[in-house]
Amino acid sequence: MNRFTTLAATSLRLLPRATLFLMLLAVPVLAMPMMRADTGHRIEAPAHKDRSVGFVLLISLQRGQAS
Repeated sequence: MNRFTTLAATSLRLLPRATLFLMLLAVPVLAMPMMRADTGHRIEAPAHKDRSVGFVLLISLQRGQAS
């Protein structure tokens, strides 16, 4: 019984220290979903406009006019 009491006392003495250590390790892991939830400040590039068809048409019309 004495050995069990010593083991229990040692475990209870280490329990607050272990709890604090585990909480310090868990804080960054638990904070990540809150950081990823804020997607309202995204900077996006303007949409690319395809102007190649207009340029080809313009060159074709200019060549037809010059002939």
